[in-house]
Amino acid sequence: MRRTRTRIVAGVACAGVAVLALAAAGARVNTSKSIPLGLYWASSAPVDKGVYILFCPPQRSVFDDARDRGYIGAGFCPGGYGYMMKRVVATRDDTVAVADDGVRVNGELLAHSAPIRTDRSGRALPRYRSGRYKLGESELLPMSDASATSFDARYFGPIERAQIRSVLRPLITW
Repeated sequence: MRRTRTRIVAGVACAGVAVLALAAAGARVNTSKSIPLGLYWASSAPVDKGVYILFCPPQRSVFDDARDRGYIGAGFCPGGYGYMMKRVVATRDDTVAVADDGVRVNGELLAHSAPIRTDRSGRALPRYRSGRYKLGESELLPMSDASATSFDARYFGPIERAQIRSVLRPLITW
């Protein structure tokens, strides 16, 4: 009995070390609805439209509320925020507009981008307000392409490139 318990503890410890080693090497697991579920690899590839990114949210009150309400996790980013994963849908010189029917990039309406007025608990959601906005040199727009209920740029607006920690390459998704 004691020998079996020791083997179980040793096996769990080895699995834990393996997971930590993979994370240190660049493996990232996404379990949120923001991007497809799965295993991703962090890289230093260039940030451009269409790539998935891992970023630290900027310190703004909208992210304080998001963390307090459970839209984003607590973590090691400044402000005590957890990392976020999204797809880059707009970059420098792209024109962005957020309206009742959704987010438009250069006039094209993005799928799953209509802002929702309230969360599941009936609390009003924030809304990034812009008529038409041209992204600056260091700005980009992170959005979900996988979920209409994701907490993304339609609620908080563009972020700065300095917030990005890595580009994520999908390894296995479902």
